[in-house]
Amino acid sequence: MAQEPSSIRIGHLSTMYHTAFLLRGTDLLDREGLTATWRLFPSGPDIISAMQRGDLDLGYIGLPPVIIGIDKGLSLACIAGGHVEGTIMIAGPGTRTLGESGDMKAFLSQFSGKAIGTPPRGSIHDVIVNELLREHGISDITVKNYPWADFLSDALQSGEIAAAAGTPALAVTARRYGSARLAIPADELWPFNPSYGIIVTRAMMQKKDLLTRFLTAHEAACEMIRHDPATAAGVVAKTTGMVDPDFVMETYRISPKYCAALPMEYVRSTMKFVHTLEALGYISRPINEEEIFDRSLIAAVHPGPHHYNAGISG
Repeated sequence: MAQEPSSIRIGHLSTMYHTAFLLRGTDLLDREGLTATWRLFPSGPDIISAMQRGDLDLGYIGLPPVIIGIDKGLSLACIAGGHVEGTIMIAGPGTRTLGESGDMKAFLSQFSGKAIGTPPRGSIHDVIVNELLREHGISDITVKNYPWADFLSDALQSGEIAAAAGTPALAVTARRYGSARLAIPADELWPFNPSYGIIVTRAMMQKKDLLTRFLTAHEAACEMIRHDPATAAGVVAKTTGMVDPDFVMETYRISPKYCAALPMEYVRSTMKFVHTLEALGYISRPINEEEIFDRSLIAAVHPGPHHYNAGISG
């Protein structure tokens, strides 16, 4: 017997390696009997605010905004992964890369008295930069937050900031349209950091069949990125209407770790964020693992070992 179509309201970001654009541009949701209403947001914290208002059923969000939302009383659950190590740093001409600097403290110290740009306060990129500065005892560098990640390249070109942290697409944009270069690769900033997860309100967990069908489509989209990135890049480019397939492929290659699973490495890296957020004053108390994750659905959809370290084909 055919499944009745189910509708789901989804909040997503402009981040092109999230499966949102693949699900929008293919029939993967249709195959699962799902229809989706998609809404684009400038940042993870904005999606959290929309979930708090009851405007969304599901969101593509970095884990730090989720933890902050839970601290504020919002009942949320991360039910799947999608990608890890999605933060890079770019810097302008004349700056040393991390490799050229020798270590992280020496790299960061070259920006003394200047500013590093990131997406909004509480975003994963903002938290990573603030933690690196805290960890290395550097207090004379300002972290400047921007409402849209798209503003970072222009701010770097104008000299408003000396470096910027953001998604891999930022490095591709810098290489194509500006004079900045990749200063810290994705795998050297914060190993296995959970760049985004699939987040729902705890009330949505009652709709297990609907969510299982969504996760089945999400897992299929992750597999498309890993096994057929050229096709995935073409779909994303067409769906966004803003970049070409080569741009998307460059983004995939800069940060090639895709999977829907929630392995312990993902969980442990997330819990490190909890300590960071508390130390930075972003949350008022330690948030425990059970408050953040519900792995029951993805364990059924994606049993067995994760594929984050397998990389992409081609």
